Amino acid sequence: MEYVRPDPDELLKQVQKEERERSLGKLKIFLGYSAGVGKTFSMLEDAHNRLKQGIDVVVACVESHGRKETERLLVGLETVPQKVIAYRGMALQEVDLDAVLARSPRLVLVDELAHTNVPGSRHTKRYQDVQELLAAGIDVYTTLNIQHLESMNDAVAQISGIKVTETIPDSVLDDADEIKIVDIPPDELIQRFREGKVYIPAQAAIAIEKFFNEGNLIALREMTFRRAAEHIDEQMLEYMQTRSIPGPWPAGETLLVCIGNSKTLNERLIRTGRRLADELKAEWYALYVETPAHNRLSRKDRMQAMRGLEQAAKMGAKTSTSFGVSIAEEVVRFAKRNNVTRIIVGRPVRPLWQELLFGSVVNQIVRLAGPIDILIISSLKKSEKETGESEETNRAPHVKYHYFLAIWMVLILTIIAILVEPYISVTNLVMLYLIGVVVAAITWGLWFAIFTAGVSVLAYDFFFIPPFLSFRISDTEYLITFAAFLIVGVVISLLVVRAKDYAMAAQRRDDYTSTLYALSLDLASVNDTKKVLEIVSGHVMRSCNCRSAYLLPEQSQVTVAYAHGGLNLDEKELTAANWTYEHGITSGNDTDTLASAALRYYPLRTSNGIVGVMGIQPEEQKAIIRLEQERLIAAFASQTALAIERIEFWKQICRNEKVTDESSSGKMA
Repeated sequence: MEYVRPDPDELLKQVQKEERERSLGKLKIFLGYSAGVGKTFSMLEDAHNRLKQGIDVVVACVESHGRKETERLLVGLETVPQKVIAYRGMALQEVDLDAVLARSPRLVLVDELAHTNVPGSRHTKRYQDVQELLAAGIDVYTTLNIQHLESMNDAVAQISGIKVTETIPDSVLDDADEIKIVDIPPDELIQRFREGKVYIPAQAAIAIEKFFNEGNLIALREMTFRRAAEHIDEQMLEYMQTRSIPGPWPAGETLLVCIGNSKTLNERLIRTGRRLADELKAEWYALYVETPAHNRLSRKDRMQAMRGLEQAAKMGAKTSTSFGVSIAEEVVRFAKRNNVTRIIVGRPVRPLWQELLFGSVVNQIVRLAGPIDILIISSLKKSEKETGESEETNRAPHVKYHYFLAIWMVLILTIIAILVEPYISVTNLVMLYLIGVVVAAITWGLWFAIFTAGVSVLAYDFFFIPPFLSFRISDTEYLITFAAFLIVGVVISLLVVRAKDYAMAAQRRDDYTSTLYALSLDLASVNDTKKVLEIVSGHVMRSCNCRSAYLLPEQSQVTVAYAHGGLNLDEKELTAANWTYEHGITSGNDTDTLASAALRYYPLRTSNGIVGVMGIQPEEQKAIIRLEQERLIAAFASQTALAIERIEFWKQICRNEKVTDESSSGKMA
């Protein structure tokens, strides 16, 4: 047989993966299609087999639901007592993560992976507890029903008519080292329901009628087998690529999901993208295009974009943000640069006049995409906004004042027109009003310019078109004049606003580059860590209007090395900062981990590891860290980490030279 040389890149990926896996625990998921199939029972049986092999096994959480056969299997297994958390007058139990980590067993059992933790817990979801246990090198057995996968949410809702609210990212299942399907035929499961072995008889009857009927169970069972088969296919493909085993190698598919500012539409887009990527075994991206109009969006809309990217990342997408004036051009440019074969974009329901007047991002993408396939997901609600639309959604109270000013400006222009009317023709007076439209477009934006154009037409008709001081028109030719004036006014407004957006985009790019350049110059000649932190803190405040704190490692934990503006970090803040330092993941405010913290914490990461933590808090109350600020802060964190590492290397060199000099002096003496 002809020898086929293994792909070096694939070999390198495999070596890196094996190195990571050596430091992480193994995750085994007992996957079922419904409650009552025996997932927990099967997990406990496997645990007893491991115990007989001499493996150190403990139980962190097992929900027996009163089933005697399950409770009998708990006998002989060590159980770590659960932590009691008070919530709304009730005492609720959750996994005691710290106790399990302190016990440090070889294998721990954690039931119901999709469970949502009680508010006040370290993590929002139980799967995050499991990820922390795996990061500590502890093997985990856990259970999961197929309907709790995020990508299956829409399909399950369509099949059963019930929307499952507790879901986990698909990446958790993808990263599992082993999946064991626990299965029984649907008719046997229904019989178990009727016999009260799953729920009490009264609840079982309702469950069979509402959700666990035979048709639903058959569909859920098929979904379970298909999802498990996809996992096995991925493992086989990885094996073939690593060893260069010949076989059919079709051209790969790459998908791009366009994220917008609508929560509901984003969820549908991301789930569709994940399902399609699974079916095609394709790599997929999630992209949000930021425009100059982004600053005019409401806080809620900006948060939806950030949440959409976070959700896509959890479901396995490679996320990216891009800045541009034209959303469609930026999407197509990104698609061509990353060899994307299909673009998935959302199309909200909008009135026809808006489509005609402002155009559609979707239509522009279709026109520019060329050979790239476009999959359009329609909105279910008329209130959902199109991705990145330049519409002013955050209308402050002073907006009415701008309309009032526009009316006054038209009134002043009318007075000027009356004064100059004896010297110029009536048709030339239109130019005065066009000046007002341009001023409104530059000063207040598109909608105010259009409003000014409409008021100008009315004023021109009322004062200068016979019959005077009346809105009646004696000559129909003036209708053409009015229509032409409105069209020209709108076109001028659009062009002025577009030119203003281009200028803003160029200015923001220049500001971004200048800020990073200034920071690199300031840090270049500094050899004191505290001075570095003071410099970075000043740049963060000037560029992002955020206060910052910096925590550096001292023994096994991080402590505050510098805090801007009197920031006081309490025990809760230090807990979040230490978690970020240990795991290298952003935590704190507006994240899924320790979200009750006041600051958001970023790891200061270099190629040699994490050298500290940076905490960020917006100066304004209830303000959010915007996407462009997020990118800038990430760049600041990188520059800070490199500066700290450089100073530590310099100090180490100085210490070594000092020791060498002292040694040389001793020998001479």
